Amino acid sequence: MAGESAAFKIDPIHQFEIERLIPLKVGGLDVSFTNSAVAMSLAVILASAFLILSMRPRAMVPGRFQSVGELAYEFIAGMMRDIVGHGGKPFFPLVFSLFMFVLFCNILGLLPYELPVGSLHGFTATSHIIVTFALAILVFFTVIIVGFYKHGLHFFSLFAPKGLPMLLLPVIIVIELISFLTRPMSLSVRLFANMTAGHTMLKVFAGFIVMMGLSGSVFGYAGALLPLIFSVAITGLEFLVAFLQAYVFAVLTCIYLNDAIHLHDH
Repeated sequence: MAGESAAFKIDPIHQFEIERLIPLKVGGLDVSFTNSAVAMSLAVILASAFLILSMRPRAMVPGRFQSVGELAYEFIAGMMRDIVGHGGKPFFPLVFSLFMFVLFCNILGLLPYELPVGSLHGFTATSHIIVTFALAILVFFTVIIVGFYKHGLHFFSLFAPKGLPMLLLPVIIVIELISFLTRPMSLSVRLFANMTAGHTMLKVFAGFIVMMGLSGSVFGYAGALLPLIFSVAITGLEFLVAFLQAYVFAVLTCIYLNDAIHLHDH
């Protein structure tokens, strides 16, 4: 039984399991509060606390904490100016919120914390495609609403680039339409797949360390050294990936918004 318990704990897939903490059903619909909801709530709370506390001093010569907050703000603002231009200013809160939420969700999954709530420990909400797909759908419908609001039915010209020969028009329209409709899937799968793969790899190497260490022999301890080194290196890489995936999500959101706002460029 002890061996089965140890194997269960180092199972690389077990870390992604959704656990109901507060079972709740409304009209037959399962709306239970889960460990994923706790992780997302923590990400929102910590991101909000970080921004509020970093901006509270409002010093002319910012300290380290305020500098990080201003750097994050200017980083997204500069990116939006470069991609969308001044027309994207009303959408800055959306892009900035998405960036911070994804970033904190990614980082929280890498921290070795454990809460006295169910089995919540280092849970990564963005490793579940339902979460990333919900964020992608939000971006997708925002782009559609903005496009029709600013351009009306002329928004459909997005699928037919100017100067295109009439002979190629039907084929290009179909390709552009499929490309547009698959945006939520590509946006969500990219984030989900990267976070899932990285955390699975970390758990596998951690399992090697535990199994070799439990052998109790000198060779076992020596053998555990190599996966330990790999785990440290991969953890550092995963922190970089956590930032890059939040950045890519924000960049693609800006690109899609640019398509809807500056339709005349197509």
